[in-house]
Amino acid sequence: MTGPILQFEAVDRAFPLAGDRRRHVLRGVDFSLDRGTSLAMVGRSGSGKSTLLHLAAGIDQPTAGTVLLDGVRLNDLPDTERSLLRRDRVGLVFQFFHLLPHLSMLENVCLPGWVAGDSATATRARARELLDRVDLADRADDLAGKLSGGEMQRVALCRALLRRPPLLLADEPTGNLDEKAGRQVMDLLLRLSSDEGAGLLYVTHSREQAALADRVLRLRDGRLESAQS
Repeated sequence: MTGPILQFEAVDRAFPLAGDRRRHVLRGVDFSLDRGTSLAMVGRSGSGKSTLLHLAAGIDQPTAGTVLLDGVRLNDLPDTERSLLRRDRVGLVFQFFHLLPHLSMLENVCLPGWVAGDSATATRARARELLDRVDLADRADDLAGKLSGGEMQRVALCRALLRRPPLLLADEPTGNLDEKAGRQVMDLLLRLSSDEGAGLLYVTHSREQAALADRVLRLRDGRLESAQS
């Protein structure tokens, strides 16, 4: 398929404060992300980056404007349907990995498939394939709690890609890694998302890592300040 996997149309997000006041986190944000392309989002802490990712994943809803995921208007969906859409069409990669330390690498990668009720055989085969692509196949049965940070993030990336989501969202995916491991994870993230034909939106504080994306968005005080090719 071609065309945008994610679209923001005049999106605002405000949170209520005491009295009639509101704190505006995003204001009039417009952009789109095509399948098979990557987009980096940069900006200072508090500029609205994490809020934007939550809206993209359907975890939160806009105060005004429209968010479309794979052509579906998230504003119109109840919580349960948004959760199912996120489960089936979004892969999430976090800064702190969120692996279960008492499970093996393979079991951690398989978790989304098991929760969704996918074939156990097909899920394990897909998990082993992904671990092979990040050079961890020979350690698939090692417990996640014994891994280095870079290895944990590679497992987390495999987990996010397990069910072939058309959209991959990553929140500071290298923020907890040293420079060498961070660059390795970024290279894998960009290569695997491209190979899978997924759209990739990632938040980073690193200019060098942002420059690896097809496009860069900059948020300042909740507004989309600039877009670079």
